Amino acid sequence: MTLGHVDVVKRGLKLFDRVVIGVADNPAKGPLFDVDTRLQMVKETFSGEPKVEAVRFSGLLVDLAHQQDASAILRGLRAASDFEYEFQMATMNRRLDERIETAFVMAREDYTFVSSRFIREISAMGGDVSELVPEVVMDYLCKQVPVEGE
Repeated sequence: MTLGHVDVVKRGLKLFDRVVIGVADNPAKGPLFDVDTRLQMVKETFSGEPKVEAVRFSGLLVDLAHQQDASAILRGLRAASDFEYEFQMATMNRRLDERIETAFVMAREDYTFVSSRFIREISAMGGDVSELVPEVVMDYLCKQVPVEGE
């Protein structure tokens, strides 16, 4: 989770009564942390926000929306390059269930260059990502980076 994700959730709270963050169990994407650890990071990041809930899921996003009785899927867009993929996903989700809308919010300028992949790569090489991720995530990343000499 990056500060860009946090920004999308906070802005989503201006639009919706609650935001449910779906943490996908998809090992094929090669995440740095397992799904339970990622879920814990999200819960800790939003522990002070009663209108935010985090749940683990696998399968279709529209199925999660049904399980949560949600009327919309909230997605963040960083740049025009995100739009094509997100547009295709929104169109497919609408095909699967036309009752579920997709709402897009544009990333703040501060976060348009931030991606989870970049965070993983920079952190793995010992780079400082502390201004790009929540403190909770930084703590987990520090535990992942091997100490020199070990």
